[in-house]
Amino acid sequence: MEKALPWFILKSVPGIGNHLFKRLIERFSRPEFVFEASKEELLQVEGISPRLASAIHRHQAPETVRRDFDLAMGKGYKIITMADSEYPPLLLQIPDPPPFLYLFGRLDATMQNIAVVGSRNATGYGIATTTRLCASLASLEITVVSGMARGIDTAAHQGALAVRGRTVAVLGSGLERVYPAENLRLFHEIAENGAVISEFPLQTEPDAHHFPVRNRIISGMSHGTVIVEATRRSGSLITARLAAEQGREVFAVPGSIHSFKSTGTHSLIKQGAKLVENARDIMEELPHLFRAPFRNDIPSGKKTNDPPAELESDEIQVLDSIGPYPVHMDDLVRKNSIEPGKLCGILLRLELKGLLQQIPGNFFSKPEDASDR
Repeated sequence: MEKALPWFILKSVPGIGNHLFKRLIERFSRPEFVFEASKEELLQVEGISPRLASAIHRHQAPETVRRDFDLAMGKGYKIITMADSEYPPLLLQIPDPPPFLYLFGRLDATMQNIAVVGSRNATGYGIATTTRLCASLASLEITVVSGMARGIDTAAHQGALAVRGRTVAVLGSGLERVYPAENLRLFHEIAENGAVISEFPLQTEPDAHHFPVRNRIISGMSHGTVIVEATRRSGSLITARLAAEQGREVFAVPGSIHSFKSTGTHSLIKQGAKLVENARDIMEELPHLFRAPFRNDIPSGKKTNDPPAELESDEIQVLDSIGPYPVHMDDLVRKNSIEPGKLCGILLRLELKGLLQQIPGNFFSKPEDASDR
């Protein structure tokens, strides 16, 4: 990782942002060569003034840069630079890629990424739909990228993890400042099954202005971005706009016409975003991404004539709360006093075991041949 230190030092030069850093690397290949370049050579790079060229030659890295670098090494995090094979290849194509990323977990340049983002204050419908969609994408060997925020982002990661799929979280804070705090366990689960990444120094707090900045990474490393439950002022629409500007596909999941929480997604659909009901809709638009064949929206678990699966206590509780008629997701939340995100995971596990099925309208029922179990 010591080879990454010059990248830290060049990034710390006042006046060198991500756009200019990219141009310098395109011209000189490595930060070391930037520092060794003559003033005349530096001035050939667009955006380099005589004053900035002199500042590069005089620059001494602040002590905070070395401390952050040493902390990353001590904590076992990786630093991947634009020159490393692990760096997301699609991210290199945007105008202002981060010169380097802090990495907890593992990235693979062969990952086929789809971003899924949406409201922090999601409804049961939004969480259930996101969980199912991301489970289906992950089962088709697609890596789900999101921001690990409350609501839709959390459901996106959990959906992928429910089928042991890969997922990547892009933080708006440093890796040592997990936000929201209740997602600390999820932070570690994601790292075990994919990666958590950030461009911010390790101890950077989750300030509000960091999130729009990180959104360009979410969309930039993905072939397409799916928006679930966004109001007209939602930050998720920033991600959608960035995806469009980056030449990536934009998808939107429709909600109720009576819900203000879906006004933003409906606006995207009116503007030309592809309407998404299931993974097949994404596959039709981006067929080259899918290595695994499409079977169902949720991968099949045990067949209904298999012996009953061993159930956890929370699965038994939920299953017992469903009678002979379909029950709505919101009613299950009330009956079982389980928060929507956790309930979605339980429902998904029961579906995978062939003990439940989802009916349009966010209702759940037992399959006919499972009703006696």
